[in-house]
Amino acid sequence: MLFDRARPVRLLIVPPLFEEMNRTRRMLIETQRRLDGLGIDSMLPDLPGCNESAQAFSAQSLGSWRDAMAAASRHFVATHVLALRGGALVFPTNLPGWVLEPQKGSAILRQLLRARVLSAKEAGAEENSTDLLEHGRNHGLELAGYRLSAALVAGLDAAVPQDEGQRVIRQSDLGGGPLWLRSEPGEDPAQSAALARLIAAEAGA
Repeated sequence: MLFDRARPVRLLIVPPLFEEMNRTRRMLIETQRRLDGLGIDSMLPDLPGCNESAQAFSAQSLGSWRDAMAAASRHFVATHVLALRGGALVFPTNLPGWVLEPQKGSAILRQLLRARVLSAKEAGAEENSTDLLEHGRNHGLELAGYRLSAALVAGLDAAVPQDEGQRVIRQSDLGGGPLWLRSEPGEDPAQSAALARLIAAEAGA
């Protein structure tokens, strides 16, 4: 999604990972619309293997996502970056900007593993997170409908947010509840407006 009028402030948005990406997409696009009204260009690219990307998800790693976001920042001549949640593991750290509720890779992986264990239990099978993680680090793993490569599993298990001076935004700064925790995609226009105003004020737009 692109709002580009060749204005001085150009924001690259790096979305969350996995289902959190789907749950927050409408909120992010509404934030882009608000930013457009405040005089800021913004770009929301798909991570390779996700949404409309033609690449295979199973071929991805944190490294491939970092490379792609760095390439996107150059392509769009981004001046600032906003990374959400797991997006803070793969965003271009050379840009000034913001990270919203950054998340460790191990926390993301733990949630995915817990969901698989619970699903297996409901189906009458027994699995445990420790064994699944070990298998995933060596052979890859199917989690929440995604085929994670061994590199992605191992990378997530060790990854921490890569922010280097970017401003950390907390949910309490925006009001409302975290959309990434909802079971279905949602939106919150007031939250999007608050996020857009914060960015515009701090970017000097």
